[in-house]
Amino acid sequence: MIRVLVVDDHTLVRAGLCRLLDSEENIEVVGETGSGREAVDLCQKLKPDVVLLDYSLPDMDGLETTSRIVPQKTGARILILTMYANEEYAIRVIRAGASGFVVKGASPEELLTAVRKVARQGTYISPAIMDKLVGRMGQPETETPESGLSDRELQVLIRLARGSTTREVAAELCLSVSTVETYRSRILEKLNLRNNSDLTRFAIRRGLIDLG
Repeated sequence: MIRVLVVDDHTLVRAGLCRLLDSEENIEVVGETGSGREAVDLCQKLKPDVVLLDYSLPDMDGLETTSRIVPQKTGARILILTMYANEEYAIRVIRAGASGFVVKGASPEELLTAVRKVARQGTYISPAIMDKLVGRMGQPETETPESGLSDRELQVLIRLARGSTTREVAAELCLSVSTVETYRSRILEKLNLRNNSDLTRFAIRRGLIDLG
């Protein structure tokens, strides 16, 4: 039996995922939450085989949550579920210790395949992302602008691009306002941008966010 913890902040989406997984004879949903912080605690308590983790959580993103779950060494394998078909996200969460990356537009059959493969100690990446990853092979990192940002800089960029203030970003990431402002200055310099409006346009163009 594959024991799964479902983490998604949208109640209806989470309920649908739980129904899909529980309908399978060899899969059992052992817990669910809409919070990254709670997911870290539940992972320690429930010790699931697979954590089906939404990348865009309100308190901690998938990268931060993965980075906190992996060191627990509970044996849980992390499968990221995201609406963004962006290879930069996939690269970073895999580096952080995730075992899979599935786009929310995937079919139910693909998601179940991914859960089973990850549970068997394998790795699964949606074909839409894999194509982009293959396209990047052999290219210098500097040819992808966002790849030159640190993980924390990328997290700050995404939040600023979505319209959060530096104070809000500081609270979300448990940083000081001055630290966030320093990150913002570095991001603008590295990407050759001028202001937050430029950051938003850049993030949309690169498929890091959408405002729909």
